Amino acid sequence: MPGVFDVLVARMAERMGFSAIYLSGAALSASTGLPDLGLLSVTEFVERARAITQATALPLLCDADTGFGEALNVERTVRLFESAGVAGIHLEDQELPKRCGHLSGKHLIEPEAMASKIRAAVAARRDRDLVVIARTDARGVTCFDDAVRRAQIYLAAGADAIFPEAMETAEEFAAFARQVKAPSLANMTEFGRSPILDFNDLATMGYRMVLYPLSAYRSALKAAQITLANIKEHGHQRDRLEQMLTRSELYDLLQYKDFEERDRKYFG
Repeated sequence: MPGVFDVLVARMAERMGFSAIYLSGAALSASTGLPDLGLLSVTEFVERARAITQATALPLLCDADTGFGEALNVERTVRLFESAGVAGIHLEDQELPKRCGHLSGKHLIEPEAMASKIRAAVAARRDRDLVVIARTDARGVTCFDDAVRRAQIYLAAGADAIFPEAMETAEEFAAFARQVKAPSLANMTEFGRSPILDFNDLATMGYRMVLYPLSAYRSALKAAQITLANIKEHGHQRDRLEQMLTRSELYDLLQYKDFEERDRKYFG
């Protein structure tokens, strides 16, 4: 699941043949100029999710942070995401203010408190196909064994799948998949605690979902930085043209021709 930070990137992913996409809380926060510290509201998350689901038929998995509160807040969170047409959400077991899963300084809620959020999420969904994934940040706070223990508790509370954040070696990824008998998600974010493993290797271990939450976003920002530097230094952007979408390629993503054709049809 590549991370898609706007509608056009979601359409690109669909055209390239990906089977699902992901809305990262870190990417969404960064797109508003904020760090990933739980500063955005649930409505801001849902608004972006709705824009993406309206633009593509791909299933969208959404980062739902800590559920934006306690168990009763989680009920509302689930219903808002469900109304936006998403295919699933993941909830994490951090205390607020939360932090990026690959940074230090995180604190965890008690596993029983997280289990209550999972029960609330499962009870609140009206669509039985909405996937509720429990993320545990225990590996980076306590230890690997605690991550496994918490995963078992969250599955017993009704989670459909498990997201073990910040595993530190390939061996840990493999061991977690062996010990937790449930659909699991691997996060292949860059510059974090986890090694970047091949998709096929993770699939062989037993992982059924693999996230690339910020790969396209980081690449897009770097490309923008290089282009701006070229304009500033040289007074033109000619050297960057081959790295840009052409006008026709952009119009194709925007479905410009389809809008024009419908407009002509309506006016006869």
